[in-house]
Amino acid sequence: MATIKISSTKNWNVDTANQVQHSSIWNKFTNMADSQADNKTLWFVVSLIAQGVLFLPVPAILIYYYNAPVLIVVATLALFFANVIAGMGGAGIRTLLTLFFASVIAHLLILIVFIL
Repeated sequence: MATIKISSTKNWNVDTANQVQHSSIWNKFTNMADSQADNKTLWFVVSLIAQGVLFLPVPAILIYYYNAPVLIVVATLALFFANVIAGMGGAGIRTLLTLFFASVIAHLLILIVFIL
């Protein structure tokens, strides 16, 4: 009986001895995200709690005290509901973490723009 032997290497024709590993921020992020794949539900819950407690009050504070435009409410709710839909829709861990960190950065930039 003939059998097929499959090699365990992923790249059959690539010489890996002469390759240089480039480590960028994106590669570090994807490696971290892939290592957190088992904790996807935890990251979804942390994202919802952090955004609900820390970021959803930001538009009210900025509009009331700093005369910010109402468009900030739209941006905050869009980021919040994007995280909710991605988490409940079964998106991958990379998508969940990317949306969460993007909303953190966006809200920090909004705070910096209107407070300073």
